[in-house]
Amino acid sequence: MSLLKNVGTIGGLTAVSRVFGFVRDMLLARVLGATAMSDAWQLAFMLPNIFRRLFAEGAFASAFVPLFNRRMKEDGDIAAAQSFAENVLSVLLPILIVFGGIAMMVMPWVVGYFAPDGLAEDGDSLAIATQLARITFPYLIFMSLATLVAAVLNSLSRFAAAAAAPILLNICLITALLYGLSLGGGVEARREAAFWMAVALSVSGFLQLVWLGFFMHRAGFRLRLRFPRVTKGVKELGILVVPAIFGAGVYQISRFVDLFFLSTLEVGSYTYLAMADRWNQLPLGIIGIALGTAILPALSRFLAREEADEAQRLQSNAIELAMLLTVPAAAALFVTGSAFTRVFFAAGEFTTEDALITGTVVSGLVIGLPAYVLVKVLTPNYFARKDTRTPVYTAAASLVVTIGLNILLVPKLGVLALALAGSAGAWVNVALLYAILARKDYFHLPARIAGRIVRIALAALLMGVALWFLMAPLDPWFDGSLIERAMGIGAVTLTGLVVYGVAAFLFGVLDRDTVKRLMRRQG
Repeated sequence: MSLLKNVGTIGGLTAVSRVFGFVRDMLLARVLGATAMSDAWQLAFMLPNIFRRLFAEGAFASAFVPLFNRRMKEDGDIAAAQSFAENVLSVLLPILIVFGGIAMMVMPWVVGYFAPDGLAEDGDSLAIATQLARITFPYLIFMSLATLVAAVLNSLSRFAAAAAAPILLNICLITALLYGLSLGGGVEARREAAFWMAVALSVSGFLQLVWLGFFMHRAGFRLRLRFPRVTKGVKELGILVVPAIFGAGVYQISRFVDLFFLSTLEVGSYTYLAMADRWNQLPLGIIGIALGTAILPALSRFLAREEADEAQRLQSNAIELAMLLTVPAAAALFVTGSAFTRVFFAAGEFTTEDALITGTVVSGLVIGLPAYVLVKVLTPNYFARKDTRTPVYTAAASLVVTIGLNILLVPKLGVLALALAGSAGAWVNVALLYAILARKDYFHLPARIAGRIVRIALAALLMGVALWFLMAPLDPWFDGSLIERAMGIGAVTLTGLVVYGVAAFLFGVLDRDTVKRLMRRQG
């Protein structure tokens, strides 16, 4: 399939999941608000998800796919690849069980360390947060196993099942939140709702594992559980995974940094950052993760066949497509973030003031949106060459910048500083990743693509200016009736699309030749 079709398949299903995610967060705002119980839930939700994205989705998949594809190529059938996957499964499962057991035992200390001051000072709230975290942690085990199955499916170019799996997560959480909404308001209602959300999270992990296993079985690929044995292939995977944790997971490592600094802020800060990140994750998930997932198997195949020109073309197309989609999204959200948070989140327990703070954090986060996506696009070039060390160094530099800015800005700007520091660190990471690729002669951005990116930025700038002038007259609508809110968001969205579309046409950003090039099959 072409890059555009692969990204469309993954991104389209991810978009459906993100829509469900918005419904989930709208209900969450109404049921829990920006309260101590909301922060307790966000902390319990973030802990297993950070580990999942750090160890499983980022590091594991990036190291596993090239090794799996190499075995598929060398042997001409799936026997060697299947044996490799089974050996990995037999070692991965006991590691997950042991890690999960230890995590549950030390959870009171972990939660106590990361809980915000207001939450940590309340023994009852801290105990509830610990209980929620213990209930949610099996989700990590289920999803780590699901990541292995998803990596097999992606290596076989079966992207749809893995992209659709998160929909099950949101359906489970929405079900729990609808029950919470029926309980009415009050402290006890919020506690019961948070409990059932924690249960729903772990149940969703099991359902996603079953879902992916079903589609792997349909693809003719079956995994049997063997006696754990560290084979040559498993050892090679382990060597690649450890540095890949830092290289592919820089965004998730920064989340641990965020947790530490959030613990020094007032109650509600966890919720503000989590709600704001929903808007950042929408384009990041649809575009960045979709591109990174789609190009890694193709890059691995091109490099295994020593087709450097095809690898160069694929990388260039991925960068162009990433910028074509993320730069205007970032510009629009930077200007209109507070409008969207007020329209979609301000209700029930979530006040207009909470929504305005969240909107400010959105603006800080999306400054780094193109960079977060470019990291997803550039790191597969290293992983496809089995180079997981270089991204470690770029990630370390990025984290140093992020932490330094947090130390300087958090006392002055609060939760907004976390968004700005993370964005700056992401851009440092991108600059280093590209500079090293160019120095090693792995990839050079063609002048044609660079010029097109400049024109994309100019078109997005014009759109941003138009939206900035539109925000003031529409401001009362964002807090009005349901019809007024819908009209306000509709006007903002339509204006952005029209202005960017016209500017992109005038600047020659997107034409028939570009579409044909992006639609070309990936070999």
